Amino acid sequence: MNGLDKTAQEQKVPGLGVMSCWSCKGPVSENNTFCDTCGAVQPPGQYDHFTRFGLKPSFDINVDWLDQKYFDFQRNLHPDQFATCSVQEKTLSQQQATSINDAYETLKKPLSRADYMVDLLGGTFLPEGRNVINDQELLLESMELREALEECGTLEQVKVLSTRVQHEIQSCIENLSKLFGDNDIEGACRVKTRLKYLEKLTEEIRMHQTKLV
Repeated sequence: MNGLDKTAQEQKVPGLGVMSCWSCKGPVSENNTFCDTCGAVQPPGQYDHFTRFGLKPSFDINVDWLDQKYFDFQRNLHPDQFATCSVQEKTLSQQQATSINDAYETLKKPLSRADYMVDLLGGTFLPEGRNVINDQELLLESMELREALEECGTLEQVKVLSTRVQHEIQSCIENLSKLFGDNDIEGACRVKTRLKYLEKLTEEIRMHQTKLV
């Protein structure tokens, strides 16, 4: 493959080994999308979403950087780039594109990123049903906010409630950053469940707002 944009190469993540390129048999880092020697696209491999983007697992991600990295990948994996390549390389490019799409869609939003990190870092010791709202304080909060939404009869009232909910969402995101940074996965799981509820409530607020227009 000609004209490979080297900025689309993943960083060398510590702990990953070196494998042989299927095309030229030269050495290639396990999480590289393309062979450094011949430029052939490589199999996507079984890597977590962070590793696929050359990142260590962290809730704190520069989303602008992630966007640019993703678009670099997409440009280099576009089907037009493989029009004259073998069937095998076309297949591998499609597999890479699918894997990168899945990783990007998961990592770009705080809620899906937190969900993924809880499963990735705490899946072996956190209890089943960890996504169920069983916190009494959260249950009371959810009831109070839903009642407040039902009582909103004007666009101005909806706007006030929406601002309140957005403030709480931002607070959850800041708490998740700290909890994941402290490796408090159980605490992060609780806050993530609250964030999930607040995100759902945001959609309900939008729907309520359209009824008042």
